[in-house]
Amino acid sequence: MKKWIWSFAGLVVIVLSFVVYTYVTAYKPVSKAEVTAEKIAKEEAGVVSIDKFSLYNGNDSYYVVEGKNKDKEDVIVWIEEKTHGVTVENKKDGLTKQAVINKISAERELKEINTVRLGMLEGIPVWEVYAHTDDDLINYFYFDFETGELLRNIENI
Repeated sequence: MKKWIWSFAGLVVIVLSFVVYTYVTAYKPVSKAEVTAEKIAKEEAGVVSIDKFSLYNGNDSYYVVEGKNKDKEDVIVWIEEKTHGVTVENKKDGLTKQAVINKISAERELKEINTVRLGMLEGIPVWEVYAHTDDDLINYFYFDFETGELLRNIENI
């Protein structure tokens, strides 16, 4: 009986070690991207403190950094992954995440809004909304960050 318990405990340790190793290995590129994005945001966009980092994968991949500049204004920095081209917007000059949720909820009947995230569409900062309908069909909506105009929608896929 003791041998069986020790064998099981050993197997659990091996499995947990594998899971932790896989997670750490998988997260490494994201961690590296975050360090790169923070450095570029500070050097190129004058960001002095960083509040949030995210990745956006559309036609091109972008690092999105939210933080404060030297004037203590909330800013958002979009950094193109390959070229490191930078686009900076004051957060107050664009729609909030909640405003986008309210807008899409008023315009469309959706079962669930899965994610709302900052992205870039053909050089224009956008909010990307990923949602499902009652029929479990997938929908993407792209709203201009500044104006809230619906720039593109991909529905019922």
